[in-house]
Amino acid sequence: MAPDTNTIKPFVKLGEFLTDFCDTYYRNKQETNAELKEVIVTAGHQNGWFTEDNLLFALQQWGTLLTEKNIMDWMSRYSFNPDKQPKNIGIVMAGNIPLVGFHDFLCVVLSGNRVLAKQSSNDKLLLPYLVRFLVEQEPSFSDKISFVDDKLKDFDAVIATGSNNTSRYFEYYFGKKPNIIRKNRNSIAVLTGRESQEQLNALGADIFRYYGLGCRNVSKIFVPKGYDFDVLFKALYPYKDIINQHKYANNYDYNKAVYLMSEFNILDNGFLILKEDEALASPISVLFYSYYDNESKLMEQLGGMEEQIQCMVSKGLHDDHVGFGETQKPSLTDYADGIDTMEFLLQL
Repeated sequence: MAPDTNTIKPFVKLGEFLTDFCDTYYRNKQETNAELKEVIVTAGHQNGWFTEDNLLFALQQWGTLLTEKNIMDWMSRYSFNPDKQPKNIGIVMAGNIPLVGFHDFLCVVLSGNRVLAKQSSNDKLLLPYLVRFLVEQEPSFSDKISFVDDKLKDFDAVIATGSNNTSRYFEYYFGKKPNIIRKNRNSIAVLTGRESQEQLNALGADIFRYYGLGCRNVSKIFVPKGYDFDVLFKALYPYKDIINQHKYANNYDYNKAVYLMSEFNILDNGFLILKEDEALASPISVLFYSYYDNESKLMEQLGGMEEQIQCMVSKGLHDDHVGFGETQKPSLTDYADGIDTMEFLLQL
């Protein structure tokens, strides 16, 4: 049994609203919802990484996902108990990219539980606006959704997203209750040298969208020995204007200076630095790379690193790999860290 229609319909209405808003905004900025437009402007002022383009992209992706068919297809995977008493679910949200905690929020509401949302100071405007819209569609939501400014209290379970450092605090504070605690993850791409210019250009979206701040951003590539990086740089050249964003440019200048002073060998095209490095997590404006000899051995190696990797991008080397340009377009069934959030909530 799926959630009742009174729970699903407000999200479908939200999807329609976001799609219409983004379509109208791109056509004519003057003829659109003034309140959400103001939220976008203010969010950009509060967080310099939240540019208009990235905010609209995030809203547009959610508009695309929140259709009745998408939600019902997703919900059909699960068994719902309409007589089950709702639990209070704390959600500690990250603020690295716009609305990064919305999927957790959606899962809690659709599972019939109550949300206690503790937002990041970096992203405090978008979700409250969307909640106001949802409550307008379904007033009963006002009793199911609360925002918490201080420490979470009176919760039955927690979903907390942070870094490897904050996860230790989360485990200490939330460890006695059912929980999902997420740590650092990064995304990687495996190139073979057989990719088309179009595919490598699409890889640029996986690298540069949200300035590389998301766990689904490609921060590391694996390339065969002898790989021609000029081909990659040529394909990425259309993204050159990213250097005009001052926060990104500051990171680029700083990282380039550090690498040059340390006499590291780097490749540089004026807006992206490539550095050979075994690590998966690269700084903003830097893309790490490693060479490989054998595709099969590389796949085996990466298989042992699953807990560190969010997405793997390739030209169809594995069924689980994501296509070029698709990392920032997850479906409703793409769960962070591979943990089924909905199943976790339904089992409480």
